[in-house]
Amino acid sequence: MQIIEISSLDDPRLDDYARLTDVVLRRVSEPEGGLYIAESSKVITRAIAAGHRPRSVLLQRQWLPDVEAALEPFPDTPVFVGESSLLEQLTGYKLHRGALAAMHRPVLPELPEVLAGARRVVVLEDIVDHTNVGAIFRAAAGLGADAVLVTPRCADPLYRRSVRVSMGTVLQVPWTRIGEWDAAAPALHEAGFQIAALALSDTAVDLGVFAASAPERVALVLGTEGDGLSRQALAAADTTVTIPMLHGVDSLNVAAASAVALWALRPDAGPGARSGAKRAL
Repeated sequence: MQIIEISSLDDPRLDDYARLTDVVLRRVSEPEGGLYIAESSKVITRAIAAGHRPRSVLLQRQWLPDVEAALEPFPDTPVFVGESSLLEQLTGYKLHRGALAAMHRPVLPELPEVLAGARRVVVLEDIVDHTNVGAIFRAAAGLGADAVLVTPRCADPLYRRSVRVSMGTVLQVPWTRIGEWDAAAPALHEAGFQIAALALSDTAVDLGVFAASAPERVALVLGTEGDGLSRQALAAADTTVTIPMLHGVDSLNVAAASAVALWALRPDAGPGARSGAKRAL
């Protein structure tokens, strides 16, 4: 490895790590700059295993052994090593997980490529909380979704908090961005998907009932935390599905709702396995 001891913060190659707590700055610069930040040795290792290329790595010396094997194919990648206080001065926060990497952002695949062979996909409409995005990706990976689609105004799945919360699964689950519903809905229908909007509605179908005879291919649409799904999303949906709730609670957090719905809709669940999902709250 090309190990570089940090004695000052003047090296311009360290600019990728500056002021990482400035959320507005990262929202603007990460998608446009062609980079994202992988945080923790586990996430860095998963990113490299997924075929992503590191531009540089920043860590405390004790974390070197955790990333050494993963970085073997990249001997020219600079690995910056520094004391905790100096790294905190650079990033604006304490590196509890010890390691960061500036990764080159991969080119997103086209929608037909992501949908090919998929049976369950999750569509995130305008979800702006990075924690929720990361948690939904983790549920998608753990509960068998084949892909995640994100709308133009949805938060960036490769934002460092999303990656961290997802435990790196945003690097494993195929995903891409889609256009507005007037184009996205026909594309999903053409690929054989029934669009199921998860929303509160007097005419919504109980999740347990829907899951018991779910179609072969389902695109489960989840809406933003405050207002829920847009009128356009609801109009594009073939079915509106709701999770029955108890004790006067009207709904779950969107990430929790995604996990419940994906468990009920997992492709390997037969009618008997699905029948208990409607009260699994």
